[in-house]
Amino acid sequence: MCSVCGCGDASSDKHSNGAANSGHHHSNYHSNHHSNHHNNHHDHNHEHSGGHHHFGRNEAGLSVPGLDASELISIEKDILSKNDVYAEANRKRFADLGVLALNLVSSPGAGKTTLLEASIAALCDVMPVCVIEGDQQTSNDAERIRVLGVPAVQLNTGRGCHLDAHMVGHAMEDLPLRAGGVAFIENVGNLVCPASFDLGEACKVVILSVTEGDDKPLKYPDMFAAADLFILNKIDLLPYVDFDADKAVERALRINPALDVIKVSARQGIGMGGWIDRIVLMAEQARMAESAAPIRLHPARGG
Repeated sequence: MCSVCGCGDASSDKHSNGAANSGHHHSNYHSNHHSNHHNNHHDHNHEHSGGHHHFGRNEAGLSVPGLDASELISIEKDILSKNDVYAEANRKRFADLGVLALNLVSSPGAGKTTLLEASIAALCDVMPVCVIEGDQQTSNDAERIRVLGVPAVQLNTGRGCHLDAHMVGHAMEDLPLRAGGVAFIENVGNLVCPASFDLGEACKVVILSVTEGDDKPLKYPDMFAAADLFILNKIDLLPYVDFDADKAVERALRINPALDVIKVSARQGIGMGGWIDRIVLMAEQARMAESAAPIRLHPARGG
């Protein structure tokens, strides 16, 4: 997980200390945990057999040269615990305002922004909509959203590979959050690190397109385990690609049996009704909520 390098450290204002004009925040990342240990030999603190090396078979679940498992666990706990404080503050604010927050996560190119554009077209006359866009560089996606008449804030993470709750908190200050509305958070394209960082959302939505591999849920299990909803996108392309939709769904449910699954083509509009109906239902629940507790698609899961 990238948190051990310090890119997930939400404890200081470096997360949005750059340009914050015109709904654009730029984060400057610095690695806070460089090892001072330099060895003249190659450590073999991982499993390897038959051409297969596994660097995640330890208590920390990952390997970083110069750091043992206990050090990695300590660093990760420190970073994530700080992030969780910001996430809970975001969650309380969303709940107090009666706003549904959705965290959209996927690999680059899975169709998050296209799904977002189609969702906005269906929802803009039904409820207030606003968007937080996350990318390493450019404001291209935020500009695509603003063209639709929807307020959007761009968060640039620089070398960082995910949004964190502190960044989202700053973005919320620039958005008109209105009761009964939905705030879409389009995370940086990455199926690894965003799985670990709570942003204060009510629902984490993982998106997989049929132009990717149907074994993605097995390759990136943490993301599918953390998600509440799985959207299989670009299903109009199924006749033209080597992708088994049933296998993809079965593998995702093997990782997380509580996942709800919706199959769509955002570009063609296929299956979008079920996705929009889900948003409307959850937004109404958020508006009617009387406490600051998170509105979850499923009951909280242990672990």
